[in-house]
Amino acid sequence: MLKIISSFIFFFITIPMLFAQKEGYWDKERSTTKEVVVSARDRILIKIDDLPTGTTEVIYRITLLDKNQQMANSLVSVLKAIPDPTGISQGSAGAVFLVSKISGDDKCKYAIFSKDDAANNYVTTGNTEEACFIQDEPVSKDAKRLSMDKSTCLKSNNLLWFGFESKNWIMNQKIVLEVVPWVDYKLSRGWTKENRKAIIDQCKTSNLAQKMTNSGDFCVCVSDKIQSKYSFKEFQKLLIEERNKAFKDFGTICFNETGASDAFNSDLRTQAAVLAKKGSYGAAIAKMNTIINNGKAKVTDYNTLGYYYLITKQYSKALKILQEGEKLDTTELLIQLNLAHAYLLNGNYKSAKAIHKTYSNQNVTDSLSWTQKTKLDFDAFQKVGIQDENFNAVLKILE
Repeated sequence: MLKIISSFIFFFITIPMLFAQKEGYWDKERSTTKEVVVSARDRILIKIDDLPTGTTEVIYRITLLDKNQQMANSLVSVLKAIPDPTGISQGSAGAVFLVSKISGDDKCKYAIFSKDDAANNYVTTGNTEEACFIQDEPVSKDAKRLSMDKSTCLKSNNLLWFGFESKNWIMNQKIVLEVVPWVDYKLSRGWTKENRKAIIDQCKTSNLAQKMTNSGDFCVCVSDKIQSKYSFKEFQKLLIEERNKAFKDFGTICFNETGASDAFNSDLRTQAAVLAKKGSYGAAIAKMNTIINNGKAKVTDYNTLGYYYLITKQYSKALKILQEGEKLDTTELLIQLNLAHAYLLNGNYKSAKAIHKTYSNQNVTDSLSWTQKTKLDFDAFQKVGIQDENFNAVLKILE
């Protein structure tokens, strides 16, 4: 005798949900529909085809049918109205039936396994201790959602086994099992949490990242760039040289995009200042040159490097770097003053004199005059053994 079941599960689609950006999709191409016959008082095992990479949710429906009874609608067609798996549990999916409208009088118990040996042991012994889900109360129909967050069924691998135990002691049972996976777009490319972490950890070992005080945001950016261009399998197949190039190219982009370059340069400025204070001008010069070579140097960086060259008697290099800095801002008087020093120490008193006459009545900072700074610089030069017969001539100009 057929029994018509009229208990419906209604879901209502809200307008915002219709326009919500999807993070995945129901993979109808990789869905499973199997119809099996279970002998009376017997147990049977159904192996689900490999779930696609990136499966984070599974919806399944089990229906027991009497002879010649047909399904009213497929689970795939039902799920077309549901934008995402959360709609099933939250009730926003559009007047569909997850539970079959029709089922027979027969009932069965079932269990779900994620391990081959546990599933096969169930068929032999009926043991469900290692099952990831157990339905111990006989049912004629059932429908449930399994999620990676709440179920262990999807944590170990991409395989599932459904074990059924017939509760009909006389007649065979016809069981229809439908399974549809929800695939996360990002995870479908193979970028699991572990794989993403491996890329970030590798990034942190790079020379550039190790020079940063905090390389976290930088390496996350590099990881995202790699994930957007390659699937995990594609990236794994690259030659070592190709992987290194990917890290280098994306590192260059992320260095600027994340603001890592600003933080990196700031750290270098601090380190250079500490080194210079200790008299380690060679190491300080190396730090400042790194900033210049990064292409993000400020006019004050050129001025600082120019001064370090002057104090170490590298007058030609000082003149060159200060002239480059002047192009960035001709109004920066610290650059102009160091340019005057560089011209003077390179034997070009005429150019130095012209600069001093132009700016002698101005302040180089809000509280330090041009004349005061010139005297301080000349004193610093003389302490490290830098002498020039025109020092006094310059001071007379400023009187």
